[in-house]
Amino acid sequence: METLLDWSLLSATLWKVAPLLLAALAGAMCARVGIFNVALEGMMLTGAFTAILGNYWFDNVLLGVLFACLCVGALSLLFAYLCIGLQANAIVVGTAINFLATGLTAFSLFAIFGVKGQFRDSAMSGLPKWNIPLLQDIPVVGDLLSGHTPLVYLAFILVAVLQFFLFRTVMGFRLLAVGENPVAAKSLGLPVRRYQYGAILFAGILCGLAGAQLSLGQVTLFTENMTAGRGFIALVATMLGQSNPIGVMGASLLFGFLDTLSTRLQGFSVPTHFTMMFPYAMTILVMLFFKDKSYLRQSGRLDHK
Repeated sequence: METLLDWSLLSATLWKVAPLLLAALAGAMCARVGIFNVALEGMMLTGAFTAILGNYWFDNVLLGVLFACLCVGALSLLFAYLCIGLQANAIVVGTAINFLATGLTAFSLFAIFGVKGQFRDSAMSGLPKWNIPLLQDIPVVGDLLSGHTPLVYLAFILVAVLQFFLFRTVMGFRLLAVGENPVAAKSLGLPVRRYQYGAILFAGILCGLAGAQLSLGQVTLFTENMTAGRGFIALVATMLGQSNPIGVMGASLLFGFLDTLSTRLQGFSVPTHFTMMFPYAMTILVMLFFKDKSYLRQSGRLDHK
């Protein structure tokens, strides 16, 4: 039991939770402006592929991350235009984007790299790991908080920044007003669509970072469908956290811990197929006990404008 539950398990949880948390924060931003974004999975997958592609083309990991943010930002604007400009159903559009991302990344993997299933370049460098001075020398704390990639730290910093922005600034309150009652917000002179486009674009950038952490931070490769449902788990984390950044962080840590625990259990002769279902089983259980129906209203809100 001591080898199963130790400090390295918590450190690995922080490492694994970063892409999940970034995507969940993206979902929270969309929910705050009244849009139920089920395209998180496809946006994360696109970010993972384009991060590898950008790193391969530019031979620079930072440019690879920026390229991923640019590509997923463009994809998020397509989602925004269809949902806001054309008033299409957000769930239908999000599902279509998920399928588009799955097919397009698989096709591009073969068209650009000439391989199927997986691409890996041994000469390609991933995201660096930061060993924080002084902190890394502290027993336990150093092992827990030091030695992660920049995007891991950025994910948790964004939680505090978004918490302050949404509930302590005028712009944040305007975003909340747009999500709660867009008609009333528009009557007050607020540019509702501009706020919605901005929130979705920012969500796309966050999903680009999430995908980059997945393909350049955790590993330095891309495999087809490597998100493996993490975007949908992030969506549930958004709902469980009530679109509050701190609540979303708590829900993401829960799912990230279960994911890490499932990996650790594989070393104890527990069947792999059994351990891999832990995060998904918890997702189903959460949905069974989830009582907030506001997300159902959000999914159809744009259709009745």
